Amino acid sequence: MAHPSTPPPPVALPGVKSIVAIGSGKGGVGKTTLAVNLAIALAKLGHRVGLIDADIYGPNVPLMLGTTRQPRVLENNQIEPNVAHGVKVISIGFISPGDKPLVMRGPMLHQIIRQFLQQVEWGELDILLIDLPPGTGDVVISLVQTVPLTGAVVVSTPSDVSLQDARKALEMFHQVNVEVLGIVENMSHFTCPHCHHEIDIFSRGGAERTARQFNTPFLGSVELVPEIRHGGDTGLPVALAGPDSPLAAQFYAIASHLADRALTQAAKSESIFEIS
Repeated sequence: MAHPSTPPPPVALPGVKSIVAIGSGKGGVGKTTLAVNLAIALAKLGHRVGLIDADIYGPNVPLMLGTTRQPRVLENNQIEPNVAHGVKVISIGFISPGDKPLVMRGPMLHQIIRQFLQQVEWGELDILLIDLPPGTGDVVISLVQTVPLTGAVVVSTPSDVSLQDARKALEMFHQVNVEVLGIVENMSHFTCPHCHHEIDIFSRGGAERTARQFNTPFLGSVELVPEIRHGGDTGLPVALAGPDSPLAAQFYAIASHLADRALTQAAKSESIFEIS
């Protein structure tokens, strides 16, 4: 009797030191905004950075990075990623731009993710960020089956509804044996531009409490401000302003913490692999 074939083990990407997935339990928490600004901040901090837009059904990274050029296919059938603001980037939005929806089943998603990982000429990278779709679906399974993930970051607003789904994302990464490098609280609070009073629209501090509850590092919080939204809509993310900008500084602080944890975890994993 024939036995079902065992999927091949995940294979590391040559030249890529660490691979970090950025996920959330639900949509609308600003996960892609965080991923794009972190990628730019990491690049400006001196790291070699790549970004995969793995949200196949809702690819927003091209708009947020202000680049729509279709990637070039090289002679060896590899794909040359676009470069925006010092970040190498690939997205299905470069190949299928506009408002036409992509209608496909799980196996096709798996094939696209594998292509983005293995058929793109990433070269030497310190950190490859992967912007996941919301929820706990097929893409994460495809990822862990294809490459060894260094870790993951979970993004949530501080509201109880968002945190309930963030806890599911934490548990998902635990079930697939992916280290959670930290939690980020997005839209943490709003500062009134007139009286400068801080307003906790979504109950500030909820993500930090959840991080403590799950014994997971808290990487930082991001304020709710119109400039961040405007930067994403115009392809000029606020992280371009540099670490001295009050608005961008919060992304640079999170990026610094993330880089330390990701590269340390990657070095640790590499040592274990060499010993075994």
